[in-house]
Amino acid sequence: MIGRLNHVAIVVPDLAAAAGLYEESLGATVSDPVPLPDHGVTTVFVELSNSKIELLHPLGENSPVANFLANNPSGGMHHVCYEVQDIHAAIEHLENQGARVLGDGKPRTGAHGLPVVFLHPKDFCGTLIELEEVA
Repeated sequence: MIGRLNHVAIVVPDLAAAAGLYEESLGATVSDPVPLPDHGVTTVFVELSNSKIELLHPLGENSPVANFLANNPSGGMHHVCYEVQDIHAAIEHLENQGARVLGDGKPRTGAHGLPVVFLHPKDFCGTLIELEEVA
């Protein structure tokens, strides 16, 4: 059901510093910051030949990553994102298997303008998983 790894997301305390580290120290191509108010984060994508790194920083007081950063002041790995061909079929399959889809269980538009859902980390070995539908 899952396809390729789309990205690994890392919450960072200073988005500009983290982007600079990847760009200057590691020589990566880094996107401009993109605020995503519906998700409560600002993102920067680090392009890799086979995947991406998503740098996340809280946007607003109700950001879902604010508590993560409070508990991990230096930042850290937040989630992994896998691609799926049909997100609705994936949700149905996973719910039939007993997995929990976070939020209202319905896809929302993600950072790439594509439908995404998040799966409860307790159902997947302690890892928060994002599924992103790709064409």
